[in-house]
Amino acid sequence: MNPNIDEIKQQLEQLKKDFLDDIKQKKEDNFVEKIRVKYLGRKGELSSFFGLMGKIAPENRPELGQELNKLKTFFQDEIQKLSQSEALRPQKVDFFDTSLPGIPVDFGTQHPLYQVLDEIKSIFVSLGFTIETGPELETDYYNFEALNIPKDHPSRDLQDTLYIKDDLLLRTHTSPVQIRTMEKTSPPIRMIAPGKCFRKDAIDATHFPVFHQVEGLCVDEGITFSDLKGVIEAFAKRMFGEDVKIRFRPSFFPFTEPSAEYDFSCVKCNGKGCNICKGTGWLEISGAGMVDPVVFKYVNIDPEKYSGFAFGMGVERIAMLKYQINDIRDFYENDLRFLTQF
Repeated sequence: MNPNIDEIKQQLEQLKKDFLDDIKQKKEDNFVEKIRVKYLGRKGELSSFFGLMGKIAPENRPELGQELNKLKTFFQDEIQKLSQSEALRPQKVDFFDTSLPGIPVDFGTQHPLYQVLDEIKSIFVSLGFTIETGPELETDYYNFEALNIPKDHPSRDLQDTLYIKDDLLLRTHTSPVQIRTMEKTSPPIRMIAPGKCFRKDAIDATHFPVFHQVEGLCVDEGITFSDLKGVIEAFAKRMFGEDVKIRFRPSFFPFTEPSAEYDFSCVKCNGKGCNICKGTGWLEISGAGMVDPVVFKYVNIDPEKYSGFAFGMGVERIAMLKYQINDIRDFYENDLRFLTQF
């Protein structure tokens, strides 16, 4: 059954009344735009009536078309008046007392980890070391094989290393940069490799799956373990003060021989024993040693002519010691209460 033209005209009259009632409200934001969308939008009140043109009797279509266009023009004129009145209406201006003191501006600061990393780099550069970088997405060859790490070594296991595919992984240390540097540079070499590393560590107060490391390498004729000790001692005194002491303990690493782990005397109690050093007076830093001749063969450096030492250190570990922070997670939680202290 076709719609009745008289009923449609009555509905249009009611629509006009609803429109006039709505524009008297004018209480909410974007009021004019909301009225326009409600009545003249593509899915607005008036558009539904235009859809009736094809459903009524042909002889009534001209009359309905005139009524619809007339109402549409009325809506457009009224909305235009509303827009002009809104534009002319004085805007609310908040009072501002120029005699009040200014509001301090909060400036961002460098993250404490990178403050410490920059200090580490500055110390080693002053000792004649260059800074080298390498990819965080590394191959099995550079991360393990060229460092004399055997196929059955536990560090290659899936529970320790984040593999992307069989021969591609997120580097577990920055030592691959040492291999890449020795491939492209002939001795003498003095370099450090700072950067981000990744391991499948369970998160706790001292472990995190993402961490920062600085690896160091020195290769030349006549390099001895005493040179390694001298560099580590010079770094320790520059970082923690002249009173700090160092010690080396025998250890094993596939890429150094002989190998050692080195400790610094506790920076809080000066070696007397406290909660930071667990009463021992010493703080474990990392590993070091003389470069294994097997590693030199991977990079075509003559082990009969050259010798070298390598060392590593965790930036988070150094920062925790320097600032006496007990939980590594503080560096990664983006808590402004912590970060603004630095």
